[in-house]
Amino acid sequence: MPFLLLALVIGVFAYAWFSRRHSTLTRACLWRQEKAAGIWRCAACGATCTAAPGKAPRQCLKGS
Repeated sequence: MPFLLLALVIGVFAYAWFSRRHSTLTRACLWRQEKAAGIWRCAACGATCTAAPGKAPRQCLKGS
């Protein structure tokens, strides 16, 4: 039983680490798509970028 609990805890931490690994988004990142212009704009800092069709930006551009 303790082994299963340990495996569960390790699995939860591994999932959290892998899911955040390729994203630098923070709570301040609020990407909104402007379909007419074909761009994404951050409501928090005003940064703009383009992304692949059907995909939202995964990087924070606040410092750029």
